[in-house]
Amino acid sequence: VQLVESGGGLGQAGGSLRLSCAASGRNISTHGMGWFRQFPGKQCEFVATISWSGGSTSYADSVKGRFTISRDNAKNTVSLQMISPKPEDTADYYCAADPGGFGTTRWSDYHYWGQGTQVTVSS
Repeated sequence: VQLVESGGGLGQAGGSLRLSCAASGRNISTHGMGWFRQFPGKQCEFVATISWSGGSTSYADSVKGRFTISRDNAKNTVSLQMISPKPEDTADYYCAADPGGFGTTRWSDYHYWGQGTQVTVSS
């Protein structure tokens, strides 16, 4: 599975940003999908995950109520809608696929990773 993120860039606090992840090489309809982020000099941290069917989602407390993860299995894509982003959301964001299907918060469960997209939120 190859994953390619897009939609990063510069955004304003209080605005909105939408990240997309396109999968190729294999249909991801049976995979749980997740978004992680990495701050400079820090380890990757969990942001959001969605189960293979889209019926179950989970979010980090820091983004709950502001970010929404969704998927379109017909298009083999996953998205992360960021509403009212904050400067502290500035990070590199990564899309990842979990063959287990249920979507987890543990980065080690994800076998496939994109290259990442940089998000900068200005105040």
